[in-house]
Amino acid sequence: MMDSSRRLIYWILIVTAVAAPAGRLLSNQLLFEPSLFREPNDPKDVRKIWPAARPQPMPTFGSNDRSRWATVRSLVDDGTFVIGKRDTHMILATSVLPLGQLDSLQALAVSRLGFEYRTKRSDSGIIFQPGWESIDKVLHPATFDYYSSKPPLLSTLVAGLYWLLKMLFGWTLDSHPWAVVRTILFLVNIFPFAIYLGSFARLVERYGTTDWGRCFVLAAAGFGTMVTPFQITFNNHTVASYCVLFALVCVLDIWKQGRVAGVEALQSSGGPRVRGFEDSAPATQPRWQPFVGAGLFSAFAVCNELPALAFAAALFLVLLAYYPGRTLLLFLPGALALGVAFFAVNHAAIGQLRPAYSELESPWYQFEGSHWRRPNEGEIRPGIDFARYKESRLQYAFHVLAGHHGWFSLTPIWILALWGMISACRKPSGGLPRFLAPIVLGVSAVVIGFYLVKSDNYGGWTSGPRWLMWLSPLWLVCLLPVADRLSQTRRGRFLALSCLVVSVVSVHYSPWNPWRHPWIYDLMMACGWQGY
Repeated sequence: MMDSSRRLIYWILIVTAVAAPAGRLLSNQLLFEPSLFREPNDPKDVRKIWPAARPQPMPTFGSNDRSRWATVRSLVDDGTFVIGKRDTHMILATSVLPLGQLDSLQALAVSRLGFEYRTKRSDSGIIFQPGWESIDKVLHPATFDYYSSKPPLLSTLVAGLYWLLKMLFGWTLDSHPWAVVRTILFLVNIFPFAIYLGSFARLVERYGTTDWGRCFVLAAAGFGTMVTPFQITFNNHTVASYCVLFALVCVLDIWKQGRVAGVEALQSSGGPRVRGFEDSAPATQPRWQPFVGAGLFSAFAVCNELPALAFAAALFLVLLAYYPGRTLLLFLPGALALGVAFFAVNHAAIGQLRPAYSELESPWYQFEGSHWRRPNEGEIRPGIDFARYKESRLQYAFHVLAGHHGWFSLTPIWILALWGMISACRKPSGGLPRFLAPIVLGVSAVVIGFYLVKSDNYGGWTSGPRWLMWLSPLWLVCLLPVADRLSQTRRGRFLALSCLVVSVVSVHYSPWNPWRHPWIYDLMMACGWQGY
């Protein structure tokens, strides 16, 4: 039974944590900050030029979210995934007459023969309109149509909300961008965040052992992770974070309802004993709903964060070992249905199953004028998107983990969570199931290792390691036993609060726009570091 005083504190923390981004969302707009633009009298300054005319006011923040919004707008207003069109002529430069129009594939073949070509192009469409520009676009090499580089499933679902607003109120993203964007983000980010924190309060109440530890971890969930700053922008990371927690809650409910019954059934049938399910609990069979929920939420997390496949697979294997029948009949169909939907929508959008963002080295990205086009020989492009040309892989790994975009340096509460994972793998503590810490540690190692090897630009302009954001609910759960342990001494509480203070500062460093560099990056620049 939840203590009434703790319930009151939970409510205060949740309401405050949700109201803060809600207030920021009600006033969100892209701000032009003088410090991000070049000094007119400095020829070596490579920053952007200050706009000569007043920019179009917009409630969107830049390339990442505008790319998604462009798809939403095009789907509802134009009935297509196409967000732009290129009218282009590739002119072969030879000593004879030009050889006529070439498409991008033909031009690529010609260039490999040693010829050069010039491009005459005229780009049009939503993605080139004032206030809608984005570098996160790809060009279909056969049709010269522009598409968002983002997987289209989430944008398609949000387009359904936009269609409903348009039918009910007549709002469009062209005529009423503020009303549409803010309403949809309340539905997609703010309201689910309230449910996310409410679900987390259930977990800390169930598995926490001290009042101080419970309140500390819930405060960290509400104010100290990178989930918070991204609630005012359309992105896949917050959605994936919510889905990961909801899937975990479903699995923990299954564990709570039927661990003894499941173990007894396995033992009576000669099956293996599953560590983590042998604690005492009422011998009742779990309901069917958590299996369905775990499958749907974990699969939707994968649809929004492909590396979350490691998490979904881990949940599937654990449940399969414990409840093979229900897992195959209830968990798997929903997960497979979302997987089919992901690829079906992708094929409907761009005519192929393979997502556009996987075509980085192909003509989809390597078209004339693309921000992502490979630099010419000897060319060093400025900006964090091209950090790979200015640092080694070892330096990159350091900054991802403990440097200017560091998972641990920006949010040191994760140092405590890592301590909790390692300790729980050696000797389980608290009421958390024994299988949880090894799963979280293993999934985290796979995901972080993947990004250390496959990524090279920190996620671009971003206030933190956004690609790792969806791991936050898993690490928060593992933080709970450590918080309970630290709560026992004054030094322990001081250490925990010090980590929380730095984490909250990092999260709220640029509340007007999450697509900004972290404070450590800016501090390094102020100390003379040249940046990228």
